[in-house]
Amino acid sequence: MTSPTLDSSISQAETLQAWVPRCLLQLSPGTGPTPVSQEGLTPVQFSWRDGRLLRPKSLQLDAAPQLLALPRLVDPHVHLDKAFSWQDYPNLSGTYDGALAANLQEHQTRSESVVVARGEKALQRACLHGLRALRSHIDSLGPGAEPSWRALRQLRHRWEGTIDLQLVALVPLAHWQTPAGERLAAQVADWGGLLGAVLAPPCGGSAVRRQLAALLTLAERFDCSVDLHIDEADRDPASGLKQLLRVQERLHCRQRITCSHASSLSLLPPASLRKLAERMAAAGLQVVALPLTNGWLLGRVPESTPVQRPLAPIHQLQRGGVRVAVGGDNVADPWFPGGDFDPLALMAASIPLAQLAPWQRLGLAPFTTAAAEAMDLSWNGVLCEGAPADLVVLHAGTWSEALRRPPQRRVLIGGRWWQPAGR
Repeated sequence: MTSPTLDSSISQAETLQAWVPRCLLQLSPGTGPTPVSQEGLTPVQFSWRDGRLLRPKSLQLDAAPQLLALPRLVDPHVHLDKAFSWQDYPNLSGTYDGALAANLQEHQTRSESVVVARGEKALQRACLHGLRALRSHIDSLGPGAEPSWRALRQLRHRWEGTIDLQLVALVPLAHWQTPAGERLAAQVADWGGLLGAVLAPPCGGSAVRRQLAALLTLAERFDCSVDLHIDEADRDPASGLKQLLRVQERLHCRQRITCSHASSLSLLPPASLRKLAERMAAAGLQVVALPLTNGWLLGRVPESTPVQRPLAPIHQLQRGGVRVAVGGDNVADPWFPGGDFDPLALMAASIPLAQLAPWQRLGLAPFTTAAAEAMDLSWNGVLCEGAPADLVVLHAGTWSEALRRPPQRRVLIGGRWWQPAGR
């Protein structure tokens, strides 16, 4: 049997009939009852003009289109500066320390041309797979920092209008207390970036709080959002987040603060986790869960299969009112050997890892509306009249068909069907 493919005539189409998740569809008032399948999908006809969707028209269930349409998706946490470096800098032990050692070695060899080549490959793959925005952390201390920033700023400009690329300065937390850290914050603000840091155990003591206060003060001074690598650990549950909350509740930083990883929170007792989630929501903190890298690196015991893997407790955080998104994190680098900037593959992997079901609103939101809102994008991905004509169209009639294999897909960008370079 040959695998099904999308009809080539779709590349000329200006209308489309497809299944759409009902939770991502906003129909005009007075439309009437909308049919919905058991998987929460609604058959819809889309039309577009001048790069914007016209009023979507609901179809009857017996129309049964063989396509599934999603808004172009976003990935709120990647590392373009080191993507596709596994071949030269593998971490065969699969440990956190092994990844860090290989990462530091690779960082010494970076050049602008190397990062441009890796980043261009990554963005081509991302666009092909249906991503419209990525937030990339950049190793911003050491010899590879300046070449990486030059390369990714160049790529951000090159891909402007096709992919929205956000850049985060990733440094040790203590760096923001130094004069060099202050100069970096001013530069990053001038470049329209975010401030980031690593906060992993041990996180106790007043020194960490002073470092966090220095970071949040710079963020406020330079009007920069913050995205932290925090509690990426299989011990000392939530020690970093507890420190962050103490500082944030005192300083009331008005900038958006994202807590990436938050893996060790899953080790808290249920009552403690519930209270922590409520404090996080009250403080306006949001979380980006990263199940692939954390599922690979954390909870390792030699010659044992882990029965518990520390992953951000997505469901519990959602119940506490915290916005949670899911990111792909590392792609073929020392931290994770797999990945391909494919949001559908990430969604499929998250079904067994995090038990996220995309036919449920809170199972789909981390890849769609919550992810877009976490990145503070102008469009949250809801499909409605006047929304960007940006779609990922899958050759699938059900969620199961969309996720059990890499689906054939076409990508609509501003009302035009995207053709990858070289095709």
